[in-house]
Amino acid sequence: MTAFPGKPVMPKDATPAPPSTMIIFGGSGDLTKRLVMPSLYNLARDGALDPAFSVIGVDIVDHSEEDYRSFLTDTAKELAKAAGAAVDKDAWAWLMKRTGYVVGNFDDPATYQTIHERIAANEPASHGAVFYFAVAPRFFGPIADHLDKAGLLAEDETEFRRIVVEKPFGMDLASAKALNAQLLRAADESQIFRIDHFLGKETVQNVMAMRFGNGIFEPIWNRNFIDHIQITAAETVTVERRGRFYDATGAMRDMVPNHMFQLLAMIAMEPPNSFDADAIRTEKAKVIQAIKKPSPNEAAAYAVRAQYAAGEIGGVAVKDYREEADVSPTSRTETYVALKLEVENWRWSGVPFYIRTGKAMSVRKTEIVVQFKSPPHTLFQDTPTNSLQPNALVVRVQPDEGISLRLAAKIPGRAVRLAEVDMDFRYADYFKRDPSTGYETLIYDCLVGDATLFQRADNIEAGWAAVEPILEAWANSPGEIYHYPAGSAGPAAADALIERDGFSWFSLDEKAPK
Repeated sequence: MTAFPGKPVMPKDATPAPPSTMIIFGGSGDLTKRLVMPSLYNLARDGALDPAFSVIGVDIVDHSEEDYRSFLTDTAKELAKAAGAAVDKDAWAWLMKRTGYVVGNFDDPATYQTIHERIAANEPASHGAVFYFAVAPRFFGPIADHLDKAGLLAEDETEFRRIVVEKPFGMDLASAKALNAQLLRAADESQIFRIDHFLGKETVQNVMAMRFGNGIFEPIWNRNFIDHIQITAAETVTVERRGRFYDATGAMRDMVPNHMFQLLAMIAMEPPNSFDADAIRTEKAKVIQAIKKPSPNEAAAYAVRAQYAAGEIGGVAVKDYREEADVSPTSRTETYVALKLEVENWRWSGVPFYIRTGKAMSVRKTEIVVQFKSPPHTLFQDTPTNSLQPNALVVRVQPDEGISLRLAAKIPGRAVRLAEVDMDFRYADYFKRDPSTGYETLIYDCLVGDATLFQRADNIEAGWAAVEPILEAWANSPGEIYHYPAGSAGPAAADALIERDGFSWFSLDEKAPK
């Protein structure tokens, strides 16, 4: 069985996406060649694309169409080799036969006239077009304006038009609002698909399946039974070659208003009245809008920021963040952030949410921990149970996807002694799943018009509004930026943040149950 780089994402008898043309701005870029095109290949191999589907890359790089296809093919072979797999020649040939290229400047109206002609040449009686913005954020608004002026976003009963926008979606609340306004002048909200690859992960989607597909959770999913919730997204990678971007962005802007808040919203949202996209996105938006906006003093007390210092990860030496390429030697940009948040609504009042995310940490791990309250009366006071922790539900998003429930159980023997045990579900034990790019589901959903896994304008702006007080506090009163050795679990200040409430972080180095 060949796989590059992942598995078929739909059953073979599933309905293919409707006939359409995908126009990729930034067609020669890294995102296109390493994620978008491999995802389209996986969909093509799985029969999820219509025979009339086509791709047009658009970029300033002066490729001929033959050179462009060779460029994509070389990368495909590299990725397949790295994954220990092989490219399905028939599926790749099918996709390349439908792949073209336009050399053009994104600010030149002539580029859009050429695109218009290429789409028209591909169109059957009923057709659609998806414009994928795989470009730097400064191009998002101008490209949308040009598409609108060229009449490329006009829809009717037989033709749909959609745009896909990559993150970062703004750098603060003001810029996010400005970008939303610019996009919404060019297209309707229903045409805009703000993509977050995090939401393409099976286990992220399974959070909703776990919550709303199992009746045992709803009665206890509230402030009466849950003590607190932890959400962790730890990475072992450093800023690598992204120093210029990262030093102007930081962990807060890069991760929290999007990835981390989407996980928070899924774990805390109310049951939607249906699985319609807008019903789900409305409930998620309500959660993010309910996050308490901290005062300047609270912002300082509830947020910890830090940079990684020199250290070692997996036996490899790592330099100090300020020594990385394109990073200022006096940088105060955070590579780690820990937050205490409150969701001010009926269900979650009084339940703290703790978030932490960072680079150059000891392990790669994304997980949600729901810690329940201790029993109201401890019957085992005369037994050595002091070290036992309360029950906890752990949703492991990556890398060892699954769900576990921590319980107390009696150790065999005459004495009454308790130990912590795990009831564990691992995806690998139940489902055969090869790795995928994480974009396949999102691209297919865009082609069929399902916006469930995409962020709406109000969701984006609510996320920025929630972190705006903290960003302002850091800008106006810089305070201390902590440091942690590369390859560690983060700064001691983050431990203090949660410990002053009587809790502790779940260990990053704790292995998933086997």
